[in-house]
Amino acid sequence: MPEFEDSRPFIEANDLKPALHTDDDSLTMLFDMSVIQSRMRLDDPIELDLQYTRAMMGFVMLNPAPTSILVIGLGGGSLPKYCHAHFTQADITVVEINPHVIEMRDAFKVPPDGERFRVVCGDGAAFVTTAKAASYDVIMVDGFSYDGQPEDLCSLAFYKACRKALSESGILAVNLLDKEPECSRLIGRVWQVFGEAVMALDIECGGNRIVMASTVDMFRQCAASFGRRWAELSVAHKETLRFTTASIEYELEPWRPTKPKVSRPPKRRG
Repeated sequence: MPEFEDSRPFIEANDLKPALHTDDDSLTMLFDMSVIQSRMRLDDPIELDLQYTRAMMGFVMLNPAPTSILVIGLGGGSLPKYCHAHFTQADITVVEINPHVIEMRDAFKVPPDGERFRVVCGDGAAFVTTAKAASYDVIMVDGFSYDGQPEDLCSLAFYKACRKALSESGILAVNLLDKEPECSRLIGRVWQVFGEAVMALDIECGGNRIVMASTVDMFRQCAASFGRRWAELSVAHKETLRFTTASIEYELEPWRPTKPKVSRPPKRRG
């Protein structure tokens, strides 16, 4: 069996059992004591506690009312819970490869499976590959093993499968480790599939970069009406995005329509 540099034996993603840690304020899931996998506030299990999860919700500026959402990676269920609570019109599917993580869903207050919400135990990359074309308005990719990002969830083939599974104006939101040069290489793969309509958001706390991709038309529409869209968001969404909005608006600046120049008659002399 292959070994990593730290001499730990290779462990399949679905074999590793995460640990839970509880303090006065939160419940945390960890695969490694130095890296937080997911964290839930005990006084508000729905609120997104980690900044990268808040940035992932930036897609609401592009589409505030998605009707079909796919989430790759359950963890503590932060993103699926938020979507279930705030997009009551949306059908939500979550794919998680590790059954031990799914076993902890009740501890993290993940909603039970029902008509519009379900957690599937399976390989996220394979799930997307076999999905019907134009099935989802939003795909969020937040899948990690204890050793980082699985290659199957950041390959060019995977991003192509995501584009096919998205609706015509669908949105891909990906959580990447902010380690260079790998991060830029993966962003380049997203560019290869989606073209110019890609934005990369730096996270204040460091360690993550959120990439969102859609269509040129979606970026242009959002840039042209950014202020109105922000004003129309719910209070919950505004609170969630309060540290991310400026970054999104900055990334959309190239897509903002330019005002036509007004021709003026030449000045009269004499």
